[in-house]
Amino acid sequence: MSFNIGLSGLYAANKQLDVTGNNIANVATAGFKSSRAEFSDVYSATKLGNGSKVVGSGVRLANVSQQFTQGDISNTGNVLDMGINGSGFFTLSNNGSTSYTRAGTFKVDKSGFVTNTDYTSRLQGYAADSNGKIINGVLTDLKIDTSNLAPKPTSTVSSTINLNSTAPVIDDTAATGIPFDPTNTASYTKSFSTPIYDSQGNSHVLDQYMVKTGANTWKAYTLVEGRNPDATGSDPKVTAPIASTITFDTSGKLVSVATPPATPAAPNVGNNLTLAGWVPGTVTNGVWKANGATASATGMSISMTNTTQFNADSARSIPAQDGYATGEITNLTIDGTGTLFANFSNNQNKAIGQVALASFTNEQGLQAVGGTSWKETYASGIPGYDAPTTGTLGSISSNSLEGSNVNLTNELVNLIQAQGNYQANAKTISTQSTIMQTIIQMT
Repeated sequence: MSFNIGLSGLYAANKQLDVTGNNIANVATAGFKSSRAEFSDVYSATKLGNGSKVVGSGVRLANVSQQFTQGDISNTGNVLDMGINGSGFFTLSNNGSTSYTRAGTFKVDKSGFVTNTDYTSRLQGYAADSNGKIINGVLTDLKIDTSNLAPKPTSTVSSTINLNSTAPVIDDTAATGIPFDPTNTASYTKSFSTPIYDSQGNSHVLDQYMVKTGANTWKAYTLVEGRNPDATGSDPKVTAPIASTITFDTSGKLVSVATPPATPAAPNVGNNLTLAGWVPGTVTNGVWKANGATASATGMSISMTNTTQFNADSARSIPAQDGYATGEITNLTIDGTGTLFANFSNNQNKAIGQVALASFTNEQGLQAVGGTSWKETYASGIPGYDAPTTGTLGSISSNSLEGSNVNLTNELVNLIQAQGNYQANAKTISTQSTIMQTIIQMT
């Protein structure tokens, strides 16, 4: 019996050495999770149970459990390197065979799909529609879409404007004053220009000319490339620009923006001006010609809500408008929620997908299958999928990798302990052999 006990101890010590050696070998493996050898004692038993003076029968390897503690996150500079900061697993699919990993060393294959490092399995996540809205619920192969971003015509323009309350009043009547003329700087107080876009991504210039006509009243003339947006003739002055009247109260706050109701080009909607009849075109040597593009189907809304009249220089903040030209993809970024954004040459960005993370009720029930991957088992339970940072799921660190969670100092101590255990168990076998020899010599 003593031989068997010693042999079981040697086997256990050998397994402890194996586990420790495997941990040490993977100290630099991204996403690797260390293992721990767990042992239990062995007792012989009968149907009537154990006696009170039964000697144990040795030791057995009860389990090799993996420790899913967090590894250090380190920056790599590679955009598709992703580390999970918290709980969860990346999901990979190889022709329908699903595996899970913490190793975020991803690549792009020749078809644009995001894959693991050896291009055999595709990263799973949520797709995005043509407008960049993430479609949650159904997992799909994540793919980097490198197509150009189609242009968008401008539909809204907004900014914060202050008009100087101490600016001199300009008499714009034709008989006694200076009628408005965009080429005559004496006929207006201040002008602001904003780039806008048509349906083909062509850039145009929208100009607003502010004329102070009274103590608390101003006129605003809106032109596109120096002409009335509704003019269709070759001469920009064929159809005279129509003024909108801006009124302020005694404290310099906006009261109203009014446009003559018969004007189709700029009907007043609250404190917004809407250019409804603009036809995109070009003006060359005073001759206008349509360029074949169209404006936004809903018209172009110019917000005047944030307009004031205070004793400060007439000035405007950087304008915001929602149109843009055609864009070519320049780079990719990934935020903490795992959303992949394509960045374009026209300073736009669009979501093209989102990484999904899997969680399990019993992580230690997962089956290790190599390649720093695991498979679902009955013991682990079925996976739950959701976006990063949802519930208990961790966040995604882009340009980074989660390192191995192996503590090399602890493993070296375990190595010394396993070596001592092996030597001690070998000594019990040697001692038993000596006793057996003594008994044999006595007979």
